[in-house]
Amino acid sequence: MNVKPVGVIGTGKYVPERVLTNAQLEQMVETNDEWIVTRTGIRERRIAAEHEATSDLAYAAALLAMKEAGITAEDLDLIVVATVTPDMAFPSTACILQEKLGAKKAAAFDLSAACSGFVYGLANAANFIATGIYKYALVVGAECLSKITDYTDRNTCILFGDGAGAVVLGEVPEGRGFRSFELGADGSGGELLKVSGGGSRNPISEQVLSEKMQYIYMAGREVFKFAVRIMGTAAEEALRKAGMEKGDIDLLVPHQANIRIIQSSLERLELSPEKCMINVDRYGNMSAASIPIALAEAVEEGRVREGDKLVLVGFGGGLTWGASVLVW
Repeated sequence: MNVKPVGVIGTGKYVPERVLTNAQLEQMVETNDEWIVTRTGIRERRIAAEHEATSDLAYAAALLAMKEAGITAEDLDLIVVATVTPDMAFPSTACILQEKLGAKKAAAFDLSAACSGFVYGLANAANFIATGIYKYALVVGAECLSKITDYTDRNTCILFGDGAGAVVLGEVPEGRGFRSFELGADGSGGELLKVSGGGSRNPISEQVLSEKMQYIYMAGREVFKFAVRIMGTAAEEALRKAGMEKGDIDLLVPHQANIRIIQSSLERLELSPEKCMINVDRYGNMSAASIPIALAEAVEEGRVREGDKLVLVGFGGGLTWGASVLVW
């Protein structure tokens, strides 16, 4: 089979208007700006309006990505939405987005791999195009984490924000595009980061609500240790598969969960901060949306040039991880 080179031909992002600062959080829970910044690097995050759902954020980001790619909704063959905060259990947020866009011929499905979801989505969509099944795919990472965050829990409410990032994938010139993917999971760590209420195991009930099982639970210390280890390992494995070395990296685009995790990845990969896209201070952890938003901002800021070698890498609940080497 003749495999086509596949890459990103358009990027877009959307973040809600409302800003939630550390100073505002100080009024809500027992915490302070210095403590939050020192431990996470986060200064503010964006919060979706009451009427905004994940598909609304995804729609705004998708329009920008399609405009940059120079295609219309009718051109799309596939829509993949990576999210842990779908509009509803079903239909999928991707189907809702398909209808909003008017992408009548596109297949559509959601993908759940938590903060690794966007890289998982890229790997799926890229293979559809590489094998000639489809020509254009829209991959979106979109989250309304504020809707599942307990704002009385100071350990988690300081971390999460809302937003959406989107890319259009298509055929690119030889030598460009995705050179490797490294995906992984360790289900034995599933209890460390979860929303245990609302599914078939614990359907919504008075007990579920009283125990706040509809909100994010995270064993912070254990997740931190996992993240520090896996981010570097996944990036190195993706580089090995691509036949590249650490010194080849022009830009690292990591999941924006915590500045200390990002810094440990830079040390492991022997990279200077100038070779890393960092926006965790402005948005916090946006789960599946963080990597595509960081990528879109890097493109906006002129930090990505043709021929640059990018490493996208993330980790998340599941536990999961994903990394990719992309030649721009």
